[in-house]
Amino acid sequence: MRLRDVTARDRPRLLELNAQSVQMLSELDEQRLDFILSLARRSLVAELDETIVGFAIAIAQGTDYDSDNYRWFSQRYERFLYLDRIAVAAGHRRHGLGGALYEAMEATAVRSGRMVCEVNVDPPNEVSLAFHRARGYREVGRLAHGTARTVLLLSKELQGSTGS
Repeated sequence: MRLRDVTARDRPRLLELNAQSVQMLSELDEQRLDFILSLARRSLVAELDETIVGFAIAIAQGTDYDSDNYRWFSQRYERFLYLDRIAVAAGHRRHGLGGALYEAMEATAVRSGRMVCEVNVDPPNEVSLAFHRARGYREVGRLAHGTARTVLLLSKELQGSTGS
């Protein structure tokens, strides 16, 4: 497996992978993907045999991102790296790709002192909750998105933390 930065030619595959996991992620079209990538501190793809099998996008504090989850963290923390989304192709899950993407993003987040993200609890995403807990993420809040979805807001303090 190889991790590398996202390029323009990767965008169609990122949209495919997002669509495969849309029940746990928000919908994404080309325009929205371009917007999110323009804000990203780091965006990575995971490749196996030159095929993109996963991706992750993270946004630092201080942007004009219109995500309710991002705004929640912005109102509470001065410094953070927000993992906006991560997706791994169905046939490649639970083989360490998500962990490798998280390792890379957490390495980037050390400068900010924490990485933050959210996981669905309604509808529940038990696999993701277990993954985050095993990595040391702790609950810092909950946020309802209407009656259809509630997320658990998570934070992981990282070595070298200087932010609040």
